[in-house]
Amino acid sequence: MNTPVTIIGAGLGGLTLARVLHVHGIAATVYEAEASANARTQGGMLDIHEYNGQLALKAAGLFDKFLEIIHPGGQASRILDKHGNILHDDPDDGTGGRPEVPRGELRRILLESLPANTVRWGHKLTAASPLGDGRHILTFANGSTTTTDLLVGAAGAWSKVRPLLSDAKPTYIGTSFIETYLFDCDTRHKPSAEAVGGGAMFAPSPGKGIFAHREPNGILHTYIQMNKPKEWINSIRFIDPATALARVAEEFDGWAPALTALITDGETAPVLRPIYSLPIEHRWDRIPGVTLLGDAAHLMAPSGEGANLAMFDGAELAKAIAANPGNVEAALLAYETDLFPRSASEAADAEEILNVCIGPNAPQSLVDFFTTPQPIK
Repeated sequence: MNTPVTIIGAGLGGLTLARVLHVHGIAATVYEAEASANARTQGGMLDIHEYNGQLALKAAGLFDKFLEIIHPGGQASRILDKHGNILHDDPDDGTGGRPEVPRGELRRILLESLPANTVRWGHKLTAASPLGDGRHILTFANGSTTTTDLLVGAAGAWSKVRPLLSDAKPTYIGTSFIETYLFDCDTRHKPSAEAVGGGAMFAPSPGKGIFAHREPNGILHTYIQMNKPKEWINSIRFIDPATALARVAEEFDGWAPALTALITDGETAPVLRPIYSLPIEHRWDRIPGVTLLGDAAHLMAPSGEGANLAMFDGAELAKAIAANPGNVEAALLAYETDLFPRSASEAADAEEILNVCIGPNAPQSLVDFFTTPQPIK
């Protein structure tokens, strides 16, 4: 079987690419390792920005659908010190340019916008090999194969397509996130709910912080951030949730109980997310018939831009393909010419934002970031 445009990965970037291609009358097939759209939860809230993610949704013809899933009040943000004192409070008055939506809902509207059978679930890529003239043969764990005229790696950090273009491998940056959840927070976890407020709460300090977000239906989603070597992280037995959370909480001894309860009262098994990145200036030579988008192309520290960039990449690649009918190489060259400097700039910003959040001058560095006008992108 030959699928002329093949996308590996049904994340937000890959789906945006498929949708914008569909808008331009170009068929694509998306292969995804997960068994179905509901095989796992899709993470927390995403702030979708005017200058990239929203532009991608407009190119996809889905902006009105996006407006329907915005979480009112979700743009509110506050910064606390470790004692729970409010250092900065920024309410959501509805005028910000970064509305919050649930990641799962955003993925849903993208999936529903595609023709039936665009996404082939249960197809985990195991090998991709060039056939010459820009064509590739793909082998999946279920034993099936396909060939393609254009291969796009959109499956995130550990892309099996990236080695066709680059020897770069993600490296641990020395920071790990640990996720926990509280439910029915306004009734059962009132002090923590009041500390978090209506949107995002940041309680940073040098080398560590407790960050949380209010999600719809009374959910508090917490991200504990810590600068720790992998050996320390690996020493925690996350298969024993209570012991793991207690060990993490020890690192925040003396902090306000409303903040540490976000850790110790966690109602789901904690999820460990070691943070990896690719080199800031990651790029590759033009190889016929293959390219990357999103984390596969420019994995970086979390900065609020990852999903936005993946969607923007997908839209820009689709537009380049549509603008160069019958000339895949011209399309890929145009796309990558813009991709590389954009990615490098955002990756440098991401490193700086992480330093602002849990660097040596936190929490004041984060207060300064929120209160100093940022350059318009």
